[in-house]
Amino acid sequence: MSAPVRVLICDDQVLVRTGLVTIIGAQPDLEVAGECGDGQAAVDLAAEVRPDVVVMDVRMPVLDGIEATRKLAGAGVRQPVKVLVLTTFNLDEYVYESLRAGASGFLLKDAPAAQLLHGVRTVASGAALLDPEVTRRLVGRYATRIRPTEGEGGPDGIPLTPRELEVLRLIADGLSNSEIAGVLVLSQETVKTFVSRILTKLGLRDRVQAVVYAYRRGLVN
Repeated sequence: MSAPVRVLICDDQVLVRTGLVTIIGAQPDLEVAGECGDGQAAVDLAAEVRPDVVVMDVRMPVLDGIEATRKLAGAGVRQPVKVLVLTTFNLDEYVYESLRAGASGFLLKDAPAAQLLHGVRTVASGAALLDPEVTRRLVGRYATRIRPTEGEGGPDGIPLTPRELEVLRLIADGLSNSEIAGVLVLSQETVKTFVSRILTKLGLRDRVQAVVYAYRRGLVN
Protein backbone atom coordinates (compact mmCIF):
# COMPACT_ATOMS: atom_id res chain seq x y z
CA MET A 1 0.00 0.00 0.00
CA SER A 2 1.41 3.38 -1.02
CA ALA A 3 1.97 6.16 1.51
CA PRO A 4 -0.94 8.62 1.91
CA VAL A 5 -0.82 11.99 0.18
CA ARG A 6 0.28 14.59 2.72
CA VAL A 7 -1.83 17.76 2.60
CA LEU A 8 -1.17 21.16 4.18
CA ILE A 9 -4.32 23.26 4.61
CA CYS A 10 -4.14 27.05 4.67
CA ASP A 11 -7.24 29.20 5.25
CA ASP A 12 -7.75 32.16 7.58
CA GLN A 13 -11.35 31.15 8.40
CA VAL A 14 -11.19 28.70 11.29
CA LEU A 15 -14.52 27.01 10.49
CA VAL A 16 -13.55 26.50 6.85
CA ARG A 17 -10.13 25.20 7.83
CA THR A 18 -11.64 22.81 10.38
CA GLY A 19 -14.04 21.50 7.75
CA LEU A 20 -11.21 20.90 5.28
CA VAL A 21 -9.15 19.12 7.93
CA THR A 22 -12.12 16.90 8.81
CA ILE A 23 -12.96 16.01 5.19
CA ILE A 24 -9.40 15.35 4.07
CA GLY A 25 -8.30 13.66 7.29
CA ALA A 26 -11.12 11.11 7.01
CA GLN A 27 -9.72 9.67 3.77
CA PRO A 28 -7.48 6.60 4.03
CA ASP A 29 -5.28 7.73 1.15
CA LEU A 30 -4.89 11.33 2.41
CA GLU A 31 -3.20 12.73 5.52
CA VAL A 32 -3.33 16.25 7.00
CA ALA A 33 0.32 17.29 7.37
CA GLY A 34 -0.53 20.62 9.00
CA GLU A 35 -2.82 23.65 9.01
CA CYS A 36 -2.36 27.41 9.22
CA GLY A 37 -4.20 30.70 8.77
CA ASP A 38 -2.07 32.94 6.55
CA GLY A 39 0.11 32.71 3.47
CA GLN A 40 3.44 33.30 5.14
CA ALA A 41 2.68 30.60 7.70
CA ALA A 42 1.93 28.26 4.79
CA VAL A 43 5.33 28.97 3.23
CA ASP A 44 7.13 28.44 6.53
CA LEU A 45 5.17 25.33 7.50
CA ALA A 46 5.57 23.76 4.04
CA ALA A 47 9.34 24.01 4.41
CA GLU A 48 9.04 22.15 7.71
CA VAL A 49 6.53 19.38 6.93
CA ARG A 50 7.14 18.99 3.14
CA PRO A 51 3.55 18.26 2.06
CA ASP A 52 2.64 16.71 -1.28
CA VAL A 53 -0.17 19.22 -1.81
CA VAL A 54 -1.05 22.59 -0.27
CA VAL A 55 -4.74 23.56 -0.24
CA MET A 56 -4.52 27.36 -0.36
CA ASP A 57 -7.10 30.10 0.18
CA VAL A 58 -6.68 33.27 -1.90
CA ARG A 59 -7.60 36.14 0.42
CA MET A 60 -5.60 35.92 3.64
CA PRO A 61 -3.68 38.22 5.98
CA VAL A 62 0.12 38.70 6.11
CA LEU A 63 0.64 37.13 2.67
CA ASP A 64 -2.20 36.37 0.26
CA GLY A 65 -2.64 32.96 -1.31
CA ILE A 66 -1.36 33.95 -4.74
CA GLU A 67 1.92 35.33 -3.39
CA ALA A 68 2.28 32.32 -1.10
CA THR A 69 1.70 30.06 -4.11
CA ARG A 70 4.42 31.91 -6.02
CA LYS A 71 6.85 31.29 -3.16
CA LEU A 72 5.92 27.61 -2.96
CA ALA A 73 5.52 26.70 -6.63
CA GLY A 74 6.60 29.63 -8.78
CA ALA A 75 9.37 29.87 -11.32
CA GLY A 76 12.79 29.36 -9.77
CA VAL A 77 11.59 27.54 -6.65
CA ARG A 78 14.12 24.77 -6.03
CA GLN A 79 11.70 22.27 -4.47
CA PRO A 80 8.24 23.31 -5.67
CA VAL A 81 5.11 22.07 -3.94
CA LYS A 82 1.86 21.33 -5.75
CA VAL A 83 -0.79 23.90 -4.82
CA LEU A 84 -4.58 23.63 -5.11
CA VAL A 85 -6.12 27.09 -4.75
CA LEU A 86 -9.55 27.58 -3.14
CA THR A 87 -11.60 30.76 -3.20
CA THR A 88 -15.15 31.99 -2.71
CA PHE A 89 -14.71 34.28 -5.69
CA ASN A 90 -15.50 32.80 -9.10
CA LEU A 91 -13.36 35.29 -11.01
CA ASP A 92 -11.19 34.32 -13.96
CA GLU A 93 -8.68 36.90 -12.77
CA TYR A 94 -8.00 34.86 -9.63
CA VAL A 95 -7.79 31.66 -11.67
CA TYR A 96 -5.29 33.18 -14.07
CA GLU A 97 -3.14 34.79 -11.39
CA SER A 98 -3.13 31.60 -9.32
CA LEU A 99 -2.03 29.44 -12.23
CA ARG A 100 0.55 31.98 -13.31
CA ALA A 101 1.94 31.89 -9.76
CA GLY A 102 2.45 28.13 -10.13
CA ALA A 103 -0.77 26.55 -8.86
CA SER A 104 -1.74 23.20 -10.34
CA GLY A 105 -5.46 23.62 -9.82
CA PHE A 106 -8.31 25.87 -8.75
CA LEU A 107 -11.61 25.17 -6.97
CA LEU A 108 -14.40 27.20 -5.42
CA LYS A 109 -14.92 26.76 -1.68
CA ASP A 110 -18.54 25.77 -2.22
CA ALA A 111 -17.51 22.79 -4.32
CA PRO A 112 -18.88 19.46 -2.99
CA ALA A 113 -16.58 17.45 -0.72
CA ALA A 114 -16.18 14.78 -3.41
CA GLN A 115 -14.94 17.41 -5.87
CA LEU A 116 -12.47 18.77 -3.33
CA LEU A 117 -11.07 15.29 -2.68
CA HIS A 118 -10.88 14.61 -6.40
CA GLY A 119 -8.99 17.89 -6.77
CA VAL A 120 -6.44 17.02 -4.12
CA ARG A 121 -5.83 13.59 -5.63
CA THR A 122 -5.64 14.98 -9.16
CA VAL A 123 -3.10 17.64 -8.25
CA ALA A 124 -1.09 15.15 -6.19
CA SER A 125 -0.86 12.86 -9.22
CA GLY A 126 0.79 15.63 -11.23
CA ALA A 127 -2.21 16.36 -13.42
CA ALA A 128 -3.87 19.74 -13.83
CA LEU A 129 -7.28 20.13 -12.21
CA LEU A 130 -8.79 22.37 -14.88
CA ASP A 131 -10.46 20.44 -17.65
CA PRO A 132 -9.47 21.15 -21.29
CA GLU A 133 -12.47 23.40 -22.02
CA VAL A 134 -11.79 25.60 -18.97
CA THR A 135 -8.10 25.75 -19.88
CA ARG A 136 -8.94 26.81 -23.44
CA ARG A 137 -11.33 29.56 -22.27
CA LEU A 138 -9.05 30.80 -19.51
CA VAL A 139 -5.78 31.00 -21.44
CA GLY A 140 -7.55 32.29 -24.53
CA ARG A 141 -9.02 35.18 -22.55
CA TYR A 142 -5.63 36.17 -21.13
CA ALA A 143 -3.53 35.28 -24.18
CA THR A 144 -2.59 38.92 -24.73
CA ARG A 145 -0.84 38.95 -21.36
CA ILE A 146 1.32 35.95 -22.14
CA ARG A 147 2.20 36.61 -25.76
CA PRO A 148 5.90 36.13 -26.44
CA THR A 149 8.13 39.15 -26.52
CA GLU A 150 10.07 39.84 -29.72
CA GLY A 151 12.60 37.10 -30.38
CA GLU A 152 10.99 34.53 -28.06
CA GLY A 153 8.38 33.07 -30.40
CA GLY A 154 8.54 29.94 -32.52
CA PRO A 155 9.86 26.44 -31.97
CA ASP A 156 13.56 27.31 -32.36
CA GLY A 157 15.48 26.28 -29.27
CA ILE A 158 12.64 24.19 -27.83
CA PRO A 159 14.06 20.74 -26.98
CA LEU A 160 11.16 18.78 -28.47
CA THR A 161 10.83 16.54 -31.50
CA PRO A 162 8.42 17.60 -34.28
CA ARG A 163 5.85 15.09 -33.02
CA GLU A 164 6.19 16.37 -29.44
CA LEU A 165 5.71 19.94 -30.68
CA GLU A 166 2.57 18.78 -32.45
CA VAL A 167 1.24 17.23 -29.25
CA LEU A 168 2.13 20.39 -27.29
CA ARG A 169 0.18 22.55 -29.73
CA LEU A 170 -2.85 20.28 -29.37
CA ILE A 171 -2.58 20.43 -25.55
CA ALA A 172 -2.54 24.22 -25.84
CA ASP A 173 -5.65 24.05 -28.04
CA GLY A 174 -7.39 22.43 -25.07
CA LEU A 175 -7.59 18.87 -26.37
CA SER A 176 -7.69 15.95 -23.94
CA ASN A 177 -5.47 12.88 -24.37
CA SER A 178 -8.28 10.97 -26.07
CA GLU A 179 -8.95 13.84 -28.46
CA ILE A 180 -5.24 14.15 -29.29
CA ALA A 181 -5.13 10.40 -29.91
CA GLY A 182 -8.01 10.77 -32.37
CA VAL A 183 -6.40 13.66 -34.23
CA LEU A 184 -2.98 12.01 -34.53
CA VAL A 185 -4.30 8.44 -34.89
CA LEU A 186 -2.34 7.22 -31.88
CA SER A 187 -3.26 5.17 -28.82
CA GLN A 188 -4.11 7.09 -25.65
CA GLU A 189 -1.18 5.38 -23.93
CA THR A 190 1.20 6.72 -26.60
CA VAL A 191 -0.22 10.21 -26.18
CA LYS A 192 0.19 9.92 -22.41
CA THR A 193 3.85 9.02 -22.96
CA PHE A 194 4.32 12.03 -25.25
CA VAL A 195 2.73 14.35 -22.68
CA SER A 196 5.00 12.98 -19.94
CA ARG A 197 8.09 13.51 -22.11
CA ILE A 198 7.06 17.05 -22.96
CA LEU A 199 6.55 18.01 -19.31
CA THR A 200 9.88 16.42 -18.34
CA LYS A 201 11.89 18.01 -21.15
CA LEU A 202 10.44 21.48 -20.52
CA GLY A 203 10.59 21.22 -16.73
CA LEU A 204 6.83 21.74 -16.38
CA ARG A 205 4.61 20.24 -13.68
CA ASP A 206 1.31 19.85 -15.50
CA ARG A 207 -0.77 20.53 -18.60
CA VAL A 208 -1.78 24.03 -17.50
CA GLN A 209 1.88 25.08 -17.40
CA ALA A 210 2.33 23.45 -20.81
CA VAL A 211 -0.51 25.58 -22.21
CA VAL A 212 0.99 28.79 -20.85
CA TYR A 213 4.45 27.77 -22.15
CA ALA A 214 3.03 27.19 -25.64
CA TYR A 215 1.39 30.61 -25.66
CA ARG A 216 4.56 32.31 -24.42
CA ARG A 217 6.60 30.70 -27.17
CA GLY A 218 4.07 31.69 -29.82
CA LEU A 219 3.30 28.09 -30.76
CA VAL A 220 -0.44 28.75 -30.85
CA ASN A 221 -2.66 31.72 -31.65
